[in-house]
Amino acid sequence: MYQFHEDELEQASLEWLESLGYEIKNGPEIAADGDYPERDHYADVVLNERLGSALQRINPKATVTTIQRAVQQVTMVQSPNLIVSNQVFQKYVTDGIDVEVRTEDGRNTVEKLWLFDFENPSSNDFLAVNQFTVIEGNSNKRPDVVVFVNGLPVVVIELKDSTNEAVGISEAYHQLQTYKQTIPSLFQFNAFLVTSDGVNARAGSLTADEERFMMWRTADGETMAPSSMPQLEVLIQGMFQPAVLLDLMRHFIVFQTDGEKTVKILAAYHQYYAVNKAVEEAKRAASESGDRKIGVIWHTQGSGKSLSMVFYTGKLVLAMNNPTIVVLTDRNDLDDQLFNTFSISSDLLRQSPKQAESRSDLKKLLSVESGGIIFTTMQKFSPEDGSNEMGALTTRRNVIVMADEAHRTQYGFSAQVQQDEKDVFTKYGYAKYMRDALPNASFVGFTGTPVESADKNTPAVFGHYIDIYDMTQAVEDGATVKIFYESRIIPLNLPEGLDLDGEYDEITEYQEQSDRERLKSKWSRLEALAGAEQRIRRLAQDVVTHFESRQEAMFGKGMLVVMSRRIAIDLYQAIIALRPEWHSNEDSKGVIKIVMTGTSSDPEHWQPFIGNKKRRDYLARRMKDNADELKLVIVRDMWLTGFDVPSMSTMYIDKPMRGHNLMQAIARVNRVFRDKPGGLIVDYIGIADSLKEALKQYTDSDRENTGIDTTVAVDLMLEKFEVIQDMLYQHNYDSFHSDKPSVRMKAITETMDFVIGLGEEKKKRFMQVVTELAKAFALCATEPEAQELNAEIGFFKAVKAGLIKLIPTDGEKKTSSQIDAQLNQLISKSVISEEVVDIYDSLGIENPDISILSDQFLDEVKALPQKNLAVELLNRLLQGKVKNVQKTNLVKAKKFTDMLNAAINKYNKRAIETSKVIEELIELAKEMNDSYKAGENSGLIKEEVAFYDALASHDTAEQVLGDDILKVIAHELTKAIKENMSIDWNLRESARAKMRITVRRLLKKYGYPPDLQKFAVETVVKQAELMAGNVSS
Repeated sequence: MYQFHEDELEQASLEWLESLGYEIKNGPEIAADGDYPERDHYADVVLNERLGSALQRINPKATVTTIQRAVQQVTMVQSPNLIVSNQVFQKYVTDGIDVEVRTEDGRNTVEKLWLFDFENPSSNDFLAVNQFTVIEGNSNKRPDVVVFVNGLPVVVIELKDSTNEAVGISEAYHQLQTYKQTIPSLFQFNAFLVTSDGVNARAGSLTADEERFMMWRTADGETMAPSSMPQLEVLIQGMFQPAVLLDLMRHFIVFQTDGEKTVKILAAYHQYYAVNKAVEEAKRAASESGDRKIGVIWHTQGSGKSLSMVFYTGKLVLAMNNPTIVVLTDRNDLDDQLFNTFSISSDLLRQSPKQAESRSDLKKLLSVESGGIIFTTMQKFSPEDGSNEMGALTTRRNVIVMADEAHRTQYGFSAQVQQDEKDVFTKYGYAKYMRDALPNASFVGFTGTPVESADKNTPAVFGHYIDIYDMTQAVEDGATVKIFYESRIIPLNLPEGLDLDGEYDEITEYQEQSDRERLKSKWSRLEALAGAEQRIRRLAQDVVTHFESRQEAMFGKGMLVVMSRRIAIDLYQAIIALRPEWHSNEDSKGVIKIVMTGTSSDPEHWQPFIGNKKRRDYLARRMKDNADELKLVIVRDMWLTGFDVPSMSTMYIDKPMRGHNLMQAIARVNRVFRDKPGGLIVDYIGIADSLKEALKQYTDSDRENTGIDTTVAVDLMLEKFEVIQDMLYQHNYDSFHSDKPSVRMKAITETMDFVIGLGEEKKKRFMQVVTELAKAFALCATEPEAQELNAEIGFFKAVKAGLIKLIPTDGEKKTSSQIDAQLNQLISKSVISEEVVDIYDSLGIENPDISILSDQFLDEVKALPQKNLAVELLNRLLQGKVKNVQKTNLVKAKKFTDMLNAAINKYNKRAIETSKVIEELIELAKEMNDSYKAGENSGLIKEEVAFYDALASHDTAEQVLGDDILKVIAHELTKAIKENMSIDWNLRESARAKMRITVRRLLKKYGYPPDLQKFAVETVVKQAELMAGNVSS
C-alpha cells in the first residue's frame, strides 16, 4: 500500500515555496564538501556570500569594507542567551545596522545599512534548503527545511510523517525545542518556526508554548481556505509570499519583557490582515479629502486585541510619516493596563509612550508638530468647570485617535440639560468634546464586543467595521475556548412587598460610585440584600465546595465578582473561616486575595485589603504564575477588562452586570491554556437574561458558543459514559469499588485485557471516548450527575492510562497525548493509586530490560491469565526491541519485523488462538535473544555484525565463501566505509556512487558470488546509510 511519508511532505513544501519564487537547494549540495558549496563549515548557519551580495545590492553606496563590517557585525554571537541574541537581530531587521566607518579625511562616522529591501521584495534573495545539517559542539542535527532571506536563516520548518499515528505535530514542536538547545546558532536570526505533520500546520515564535503555535487560515487574506486545501499549503501560500514574509518580519513581531521574562510574539493571521486594512483606511481617512473616520475593528476578547493595537501603531508610525497617536480609554485602570502593554513593546513602536496626567498635560503633549504616542482617558476631553465648550487642543491633521472599547455609551453627541444648586447648564457627550478638541484628527476604534445595532454614535465617530474576528472564529482557530454557564443562584431574602425586578435592568448600568442619588439608593438596597450575613455564609460555602471540585477536575484559577468592597471583605472572612489555611497576612502568600482600591478614610478593618498600584501589580504577577499558590481573587470591578490570566477557568458572579461590561468580564475565562476544554461562568445572582440580551448583538454561531449551559456538558458526559458502558457490557468491572488496592489494580488490568480483546479499532475508540468523557466531566464536575460518576470515570481514565503505556514508544519523552496532566486529576484517589501506570507491577511481574528479555520473564508473561494483555505487552516489548535493532542492523530488523507483523496480523484476524500467538511471540523473543548473543560471541563489533548479516542474507554466499571469509569482508567493509563516510554523504548521489564502487571492489577482491553482488552492494550501502543516519537527526 502506498504511503505519504515525511520526505514527500518535505518535497511538497519545497514545491509550494518554489511556486512563490524561492530558489530551492539541497543541503548537502551547498555544504562545504558538496558539489556547489556555500558554507565553509557545518557550523556556519549564514550563507555569507549571499548576505554580502544582498547588502551590496540593497545599499549600493556602501563600500566593500563597510559591507564586510556589516556582515561581521550581524553574524557575530550577540549573547550567550539565545533570546537576547534574537532580539538584537530583530532590531537590525526593523532599524537597520549602524556600521562605524572612517571617512577619507580621517573622521569616524556611522553609516546605516539595511538587511532587507522592504519596498522592493524582488530585490531580496529568497532560498529554501532541505536537509540543512548543522554541527555545533557535540550535536549534529539536520532540520527538514530552512528558509533563508539574503543568506540569513529566518524560518525553520520541522515536518513529521503524516501516515504515522504515533508521531504528529506535537513531536515536530518538541524537535524544534531540542534544536534550540543543541544548535542555538541556527535560531539567532529566526523570525518564526513552522511545524506540520501533513494534516496540521502551525507557526509560532521562538518563545511560544505549543498551544501558542497557531494556524494560518487564509492564503490570500480575503477568503478562508477550504478544508480540502492542506493546512501546510495554506500556511506557506499565506505567510511565505515574499512581500508578506518581509512585512511579518518588519511589523508583526514584538518582544516584550515583563519582569525577568522576555517573550517573542508573532501576529496571528487575523491580526496581520486587520492591521494592514486599518493602515490603508487611515491613509484614506486622514487625506485632504478624507472623512476622518478610519473604522472599527471588532476582535473578540482574548484574541489579542491589545497586541493588534500595538502592531497597528508600529506600522502606522512608518506608513504615515510619524503621526501623533492618541490612545483613548475610559477608565484609569484600563489606561494603565494598555499603557503597560505599549511600554514593553517600545522596540517595535520606536518610541516610548507617554501618559497625560491632566488636561493641560495632554495639551502640552499635543503641542509637538509630529510623533508621540499619548495615552489619555476620555474624561480629559471635558470642558473646564462652568463651561460647556471644549477648546481645540491641536488643529493638526496628522493625529490619529485610537479608542479602546469604542462602543461605550459615553461616545455621544447629544446635549443634556442638567441642574445643580446654582445653575442650569447643558452638557454634551464625549464624542462632541473630542471632535472639538481634535477637529482635524482621524478616529479608529478597537472593540472586543460588537457595536450595538441601536448605537448610532460609534459609527458617527469612527465609521463602520474594518474587520471582524468573532468568538466562533476564535474558538475554531484555537485562539480562545468556549464559555459555559452554570446557574447556582442564591436567592435574595426580599422583605415582603419589595420587588426589585423592575429596577434590575436600570441599576445594572451603574456602579457603586454612580453620581445619581436615586440609582445609588437602589444599588445600595440590592447590595444590602446580596451582602446579608446569612447569604454571605451560604455563598462562601458553595464557592469553596465548587472551587475545590473544579480543582480536582482540572487545574485552573478563579475570580469572584461581587457588588461592593464591603461584600468582598465579608465574603473573604467567611471563606477563610471555612479554609483558614488559604489565608495569609503577607502579599506573597495565601491562596485567596481581595483586589480593591480605597482610601485612609475607609473603615479600619478594611485597610489590610486596600492596596496601591504596586500591590495590585504584584498580586497580578502572582495570579499569572501557574506555580504560585494564589488561586482565587475577589474583585468588585478591578481586573474585569484587559486582565489576562490564561489559566483562569472559573468566574463566580454575584454582581448584576449587563451588555458590554458583562461580555468583557466573562471573557476573562476564555483564554487558551494547555488542554483547558472551556471556561465556566457560575451565576449566583441571576445574569442569565442579561447574558442572552448581550448576545443578541452577536452572530448566531457566537450565541451558540457562549454561555453554554453546563447541562449541555452533562448531556455530553452522559452520552460518552453510555458509549463506554456499551463497549464494556460483557465485562464486569464492579471490583473497582473494592477497598483493597490489590483488587482495584486487578480490575484495571482485567478491563485492559477485555478492551484489547475487542480489537485494535475498538481499543482506539475506547481511548478516544474516554478522553472526550473526561473533558466533558471537567466542564461540569460540580453537577450532581458528574459527582455520581466521578469514581467510575476515574477508573476508565486509569484503564486508558494503562493502555497508553502499552503503546510502543522510543523510550524517550512521552507525547502530549500521553501526558494529560489536566485530566489525570480526574482519577479518584479512592479508586486507584498512582501506581496504575506501572503495568508490570499491576500484573505482578518485574519491569524487564528491553535489550534481553529473560526466559523467566517470558514464562511469567506466558502464564498470565489476561491473554490479550499478554499479547499486547509482548507486542510492545518486541516492537521496542525491533526499534533498537533497526538503529544498527537493517537485515535483522527486517527479518524480525516481518515475523512480528505476521504473528500480530494472525492475532488481529483471530486466525489462531491467543495462546498460540503468545507462543509465537515468545519464540521470536528467544530468537532475538539468541541473535544478540551470537553477535557478541562472533568476535565482531556491532557495525561489523550488521555488515556480516547484510553479506550473509543470501544462503549461497555463506555456502560459497564460508563464515571466516565473510567476517574478514565485514571487517574490511566497516573500515573502508568509515574512511569514506563524510558528513551527509548519503544525501549526495556522487558520494553514494563512490561508496558503491568501494563496496563492489571489496566484494570482487574476496570472490563474492557475481550474481549476488548487485543485491549485496545495495544492501551494504543501505546499511551504511543507516549508520550515517544514527550520526545526525
